[in-house]
Amino acid sequence: MDRPMTRHHMFDPEGLPDAKGFSYGAVAAPGRTLYLAGITAEQPDGSFPDGIVAQFAEACRRVTRVIAEAGGDPSDLVSMTIYTTDVAGYKAHLRELGEAWREVFGRHYPPLALIGVAELFERDALIELVSVAVVPDRQPE
Repeated sequence: MDRPMTRHHMFDPEGLPDAKGFSYGAVAAPGRTLYLAGITAEQPDGSFPDGIVAQFAEACRRVTRVIAEAGGDPSDLVSMTIYTTDVAGYKAHLRELGEAWREVFGRHYPPLALIGVAELFERDALIELVSVAVVPDRQPE
């Protein structure tokens, strides 16, 4: 099944379980590939928002800030790996996490993976997002 078109083509082949909140594949449109570092919700003072939903929402907003800095927009995200120290908490808050996602990315659902880890570099981080975007080529000025 094809997803609504953005600049990139997201798709879900028949015969696989329904993709809910993600796509199985993405064919990126021409452009410049942007590899994003692991992004958390760490504040300038070293603190973190309380809870997995607040941290996820803030990390998503930061992903879009990096994409914007490179000349793209949220729909230029082509894949994301979500690392979490709390898989059970993630599953318990799927509805709220979905709302946080849609506030930042709308109904743009690229390929995603969720990986549970024992710890992240920053002790209080519950979520870290590693992403790839393909942003449009810049037009000559």
